[in-house]
Amino acid sequence: MAENGDSENMSHLEKKVCQQIEYYFGDYNLPRDKFLKEKIKLDNGWVTLETLIKFNRLNRLTKDFDVIVRALGKSKSELMEVSEDKTKIRRSPNKPLPEVTEQYRNSVKSRSVYIKGFPLDATLDDVIEWLDSKGKVESIQMRKTLQKMFKGSIFAIFDSAESAKEFVETPDQKYNDKELIVLFKDDYFAKKKEERKQKSLEVKAKAKQEKEEKQKQAEDAEMKSLEEKQGCLLKFSGDLEDQTCREDLHAIFSNHGEIKWIDFVRGAKEGIILFKSSAKEALDKAKEANQGSLQLRGKDVTWEVIEGEVAREALKKIMEGQQELLNKKKGKGRKGKGKGGKGPQGAQDRKVKFQGKKTKFESDDEEEGEDNSSTGPVSPKKRPLEESEQEESTPKKLKTENGDGEGE
Repeated sequence: MAENGDSENMSHLEKKVCQQIEYYFGDYNLPRDKFLKEKIKLDNGWVTLETLIKFNRLNRLTKDFDVIVRALGKSKSELMEVSEDKTKIRRSPNKPLPEVTEQYRNSVKSRSVYIKGFPLDATLDDVIEWLDSKGKVESIQMRKTLQKMFKGSIFAIFDSAESAKEFVETPDQKYNDKELIVLFKDDYFAKKKEERKQKSLEVKAKAKQEKEEKQKQAEDAEMKSLEEKQGCLLKFSGDLEDQTCREDLHAIFSNHGEIKWIDFVRGAKEGIILFKSSAKEALDKAKEANQGSLQLRGKDVTWEVIEGEVAREALKKIMEGQQELLNKKKGKGRKGKGKGGKGPQGAQDRKVKFQGKKTKFESDDEEEGEDNSSTGPVSPKKRPLEESEQEESTPKKLKTENGDGEGE
């Protein structure tokens, strides 16, 4: 058993071996390590050293059983036991895993710290070595992108809330002379939430501004169009015959000006003509051709070139009428393809009628642990111990040694 240890006389290698094994069997990793949990069920908690040295990180440290046994013998944590024949180890029955309660979850949160600013080529060993003098750490999560690239930030769980608080409150934390961002994990989530909220507000504000700018551009374009048509409007009014129609107006002005639109309904007593160019010029030419008198179906008519605000309002009404007519034409076009012989549906209809029976159309529908680096030959997906915590993209829990995360 790891009792009466001599940690002061541990070599650098023995210290790393002890840290690694105690991490495997620690409060944070063991509940998440499916492979290791299955192994400890087979022999009253014992796991052979033969199995353990297949874990990648321990394998890279040593394959020598004597080094492992000697390292655990010097530990003062009393977390691990060594079998009498020194071929197996287990977590001490006197150190049971904590019960996963709300109190425990809150305890983990109070010990969890976010650290950002590591170089992107930093390794887990680099981070462990840097944290070694900062306090005892139970778990480190190297946060990665979806492409499995290190993001330069980690989540670390300290052994106590006090050590985590001391670490966070230590000013000017640096890694290789580069200043680090250090926050409690909960504070990091709160900060990201506020940033997302602010970004959302900025996106909405930008979208609103762009919409207003487009609307203003459209209004400016409309006003420009209206201004360009100033002087092109001719209003006519009088005691008109009920049969007076647009064709009568075209007949009068056909040789004197190009008519773009006539706002007039049969039976009305007034209307407006929109010419392509000067309405006054068209009116003068028509009057000259008719000895100065322009009548509609023998009735006297008052002709007036309109400008200013009256012209703008009349032009708006004409433009609305043009758009309404265009929409009707588009609607008729779509409807026609569904009915008759031009569209594909019409072809299907004709085919069905020709066959004289119902045609059935077929449907188009047819119906992490790390790579064993610390847990063994199988790469099991770890079960979360904590409740999922909200983030912009909630990070995966720490795999055995080097899990992935989302966010910044």
